[in-house]
Amino acid sequence: MNIQINGEIKKIEPERKLLSLANLIEQLGYHPQLIVVEYNGTIISSKDWEQQQIKDGDNLEIVTIVGGGS
Repeated sequence: MNIQINGEIKKIEPERKLLSLANLIEQLGYHPQLIVVEYNGTIISSKDWEQQQIKDGDNLEIVTIVGGGS
């Protein structure tokens, strides 16, 4: 399936028939506690990632939270 992630089209081969957002995040190697995910224009709470199914043509923006400052 083809998904747009952070503006780039990626071909994803799901390990199982249904691919949840939680599974995709794991497959992509992101640390779940350090990201915010926008799914087709809507920010999805991390508690809903397991239920959110990914489909061909979906658009994701994955933002990594970075600490710092002085």
